[in-house]
This record gives sequence, structure tokens and C-alpha cells, in this order.
Amino acid sequence: MTDDGVELAPHRFAGLVAPAVERAFVAGMLAGRDGGGAELSQRYGGPAATGFLVEFRTRLAAPGGSVDRAGFAAVNRYRDPATCQRALDKQVAHGTIARRPDGGITATERGVDFLTELYQVHAEVTEELWAGHDDRVRRLVEAYGRVVAYAVLLAGEPDAGPGPAFAAVAPPYEPDGTPPGVLLLNRIGALRYHRADAYADAWTAAGHTAASVGELPDGPERRAIELETDRRAAGPYATLTADERLCVLADLAALPG
Repeated sequence: MTDDGVELAPHRFAGLVAPAVERAFVAGMLAGRDGGGAELSQRYGGPAATGFLVEFRTRLAAPGGSVDRAGFAAVNRYRDPATCQRALDKQVAHGTIARRPDGGITATERGVDFLTELYQVHAEVTEELWAGHDDRVRRLVEAYGRVVAYAVLLAGEPDAGPGPAFAAVAPPYEPDGTPPGVLLLNRIGALRYHRADAYADAWTAAGHTAASVGELPDGPERRAIELETDRRAAGPYATLTADERLCVLADLAALPG
């Protein structure tokens, strides 16, 4: 059951939880970079060889996992397309990513080896980063497991929010034995892209482009787009009760990082 009629309705929660998710996710990814990820990347050729592997790790690490052309473009919607293609060309040349005939990408055997090691790095650093918060991490893993699953289920529904960027990273690859810290990092990471799709839909509906919305000053128009983003991003959070939403906010706020 859900409890949408009380104080913390899904659309309000979507707006409140977004910065908490961002803080926890960025803390985990920075810990990974500083805790062995940078050295790991250098062993495989540096960022020029591994950048998109890290970004799309939750799909490319899966056996046969791929990202289609639309998903790649959506994740990179705020970057120059030509620059992205040149960066992708470099990763193909490094032998970590392969292009498919339909324009999608997959990880090569070397790329999968890198991602296997990256998952291990993230396991180690999140265990250290969130040490002493096992119960919070466990509750968040369970809650976000349901939220991501519901977001996947809603994909394709009108105004549900999920779009090509979310589809490019979800559902996250979670092999047996994946530690809780990695599950949490990748699940909240996927929900960041769910919101990114909702935001893109909101500014598109308001007549903006990726470039123009970035130049939009604070004011009623920007606020309206943010509120519409919250509405479009809210769908998956209906799977949580109002009390569970409050618990998620409290648990995320209490995580170090």
C-alpha cells in the first residue's frame, strides 16, 4: 500500500530527496576515484580508455550488456556531440569499448575486466565510507531496490519520467554477492538518471533546449520547470509509503560523505 494522501506525497519527496541522493552518490564515486579507481583507470589506459565504462558501468558490466545510441546521447545531452564521439573513438581505439552495427556500444573483454575490478574498488570504498551505518545502508538498499524495479516497470508509461538515459543504466547489473554499498551506489545512481530524463522532459515541454535551460535565471519559469520535474520523477516513489519516504530521507541525510 502507499499513503499518498499524507504530508510527503511522491512529488514532494522527489524534490526533497534529489539533493540527498546527489550528495551520497558523489561521495561514493569520489571515494572510488581516490580509493583506487584512479590507479585502476591508469592501468587500463587512463580516463581516455575508461571514462564511458565508468559512466555506463551498471549496464556494460552485465554479460551481453549494451547501451543503445539513444541512451548514449541522452546521458550526454549536455555535452557537445562531436566531442563525445571523439572521446568514444578513443575508447574504441584503446580496446575497452566496441561499437555495434546499430550504433550502440558494448564493453570488450578488456573493458569487462576493468569493470569487474571497478566493482571491487567500489565495494571496498563504500564499506569504509559507510562503516557503522550497516542498518541504514540495508534499509536504503531495500527501498531503492523497489524504487528502481518500479521505475523499470513504469518505463514507457506517459509522464512516468523514465526515458533513454535511465534505460541506459538500469536495471543495474547486480551479480550474486554484490556488497550492499555497491548496490546502494548503483541504485541511487540509476535514479539520478531517472530524474535527469524527467528534467529533460520538463524543459522540453517548456520550449527549452539543453543549452537554453542552462542559461535560464532563477525565477518563476525555472521554478515551474523544477516542479514539473518533481511531478514527472515522482512515479517510482509511489511504491514507498509516506513513512518509508521519511525514513529514506533520514537515512540518506545520516550517511557520511
